[in-house]
Amino acid sequence: MELRRATPGEWRAGSPWPSLWWAALPGRAARAGADALALAVAMLIATLLRHDGNLQYLDCGGLMELAGVAAVVQTLAGIRFGLYTGRWWYGCFEEIAALAKTAALTMPVVFVLDTLLGRLVPRSAIIASGLIALVLQAGVRYTARLLQDSRLRPSPEQGSRVVVVGAGEGAAQVVRSMLRTPSSPYVPVALLDDDPRKRSLRVMGVPVTGDRHALPEVIRRFRADTVLIAIPSAGADLVREISMLAGEMNADVKVVPPVVELFGRTVRIEDIRPVGHADLLGRREIGIDLAAIAGYLEGRRVLVTGAGGSIGSELCRQVAQFHPGRLVMLDRDESGLHAVQLSLDGRGLLNDRNLVVADIRDQPRLDEVFREHRPQVVFHAAALKHLPLLEMHPSEALKTNILGTYQVLQTALRHGVDRFVNISTDKAAEPCSVLGYSKRITERLTAAADESSAGTYCSVRFGNVLGSRGSVLTAFEAQVAKGGPITVTDPEVSRYFMTVQEAVRLVVQAGAIDSAGEVLVLDMGEPVRIADVARRLAAAADRHIQVVYTGLRPGEKLREVLLGPGEEDRRPNHPLLSQVPVPPLDGAVLSLLEPAAPREDLIAMLRWLAESPALSSAAAATNGFAVTDGFAATNGFAIRNGRK
Repeated sequence: MELRRATPGEWRAGSPWPSLWWAALPGRAARAGADALALAVAMLIATLLRHDGNLQYLDCGGLMELAGVAAVVQTLAGIRFGLYTGRWWYGCFEEIAALAKTAALTMPVVFVLDTLLGRLVPRSAIIASGLIALVLQAGVRYTARLLQDSRLRPSPEQGSRVVVVGAGEGAAQVVRSMLRTPSSPYVPVALLDDDPRKRSLRVMGVPVTGDRHALPEVIRRFRADTVLIAIPSAGADLVREISMLAGEMNADVKVVPPVVELFGRTVRIEDIRPVGHADLLGRREIGIDLAAIAGYLEGRRVLVTGAGGSIGSELCRQVAQFHPGRLVMLDRDESGLHAVQLSLDGRGLLNDRNLVVADIRDQPRLDEVFREHRPQVVFHAAALKHLPLLEMHPSEALKTNILGTYQVLQTALRHGVDRFVNISTDKAAEPCSVLGYSKRITERLTAAADESSAGTYCSVRFGNVLGSRGSVLTAFEAQVAKGGPITVTDPEVSRYFMTVQEAVRLVVQAGAIDSAGEVLVLDMGEPVRIADVARRLAAAADRHIQVVYTGLRPGEKLREVLLGPGEEDRRPNHPLLSQVPVPPLDGAVLSLLEPAAPREDLIAMLRWLAESPALSSAAAATNGFAVTDGFAATNGFAIRNGRK
């Protein structure tokens, strides 16, 4: 979109800007008049002080003449510095800075003009009047700002009385927002902070009354009914502790979003929400290198496969914030594409060529998409991910997770993709399931592709994502809604959890790292016992919910790991990203796999390919894998045309 200046003819033809400027003129003139009056009063006070209050030395005519000259000079200087042109809100810090600049220019000019006019007032009075006028003018603005804030301040009787935990920048933002919104459903009455240096702090008149351990007493003293945790980087332990203390006082607990959801913007009233499972399980501040990310995304053509899924859709939303030249969203689920477009532009008209309905198992269709859009960066999130289903149907894991990923990799290589990020899972570390085998093989295929490319091809490995489709929490919530029971496989089973925003932010950061086909393992924090999560959900329900243990399913681990045997935890580029070398796997050996093979044989082949050392078609025979006329024999069995 191009912007240009309107011509004089257009101003006369009915453009709204002249009328708007004219409508704003009285208010700006009133500000200039008030400042001129304050300057005149300041000159009178300074002159009287100069003469020790003796009125007989006061030259009223000369004083009025110089005050008029000073008013003109101040108005012109104020216009020059934006003081009377509507550049800032009345009484803000920027306007006070402009006021000081105006005074700094006005008084020397008035001093010179007074000399030329014959010294109408004492010189010392001119210097003093500048300082006095600045105090008076700032005082008028401060008073106006207080009156405005008092009109906007919600009534404590109409809103929920809130104790805010935290007195940092996040708390200051949300307190200002609450107190400057007349319709706010929340009225802050007290602040709590563990920092002893903030004991006497007040934020817009709201005092810090103690640390978090004083919460019950503060709730009682201020008759509060809500506790707001206004610390965007608050950890799960703090959220649980505050929730427990507030629960003892029958107070509701609210939170502001974590840093990864705010993504640099300020906290608003609309952001305040009840405590969720993600808050209780863990939230961390994720530092990212914005310059590096912008360097490989801004202005470039980016393709996301599986864009309609939980990870893919969040990838699209976060990538869009870095202003790519084109964001191509590919998925075979048209409803998922509609949902992600709706979240990005609020319209969801499905009329954008960058929305691509395609299946990664369709090689000709992939070539067509890459020819049209010519992506430079690819995030590959399309995959089947439900462990029990893939245990029953391993051929689908082969066709989608393995062959589909291989086709996307080969298409990316043919079309010169510069950066490729393959989304893997912690189940690829020391795999024991079809899902784990298939994702480990994709890590190895990606490493092999990196060897063939001048660009960067890597994988990113992480665990369970809160809020994703099929997440254990989603299943638990559905079971609670139906009255239970909540089913847990084993009392000791534990998993790593991340919020989808946290996981995707680290995936985007991983794409900025120059790695040699490595798998980048996200730091998932400490594992969480699933039974503890189930009990917490059951306790929060409004009815009795039973927790039932069903036993581990085939291919399921008791405890997940992030690194497999021999994988070293090295973090040379980012404190939350381990970079682990991956033995490459030449994709030529995939031609030996037959989806129609017996289930047990296919799983055994997948396990062997996942666990074998670095393997290429040239070296296959030397690794115990004989290839003759399309016939493969390994580990004592053979597969050919789907027959054992």
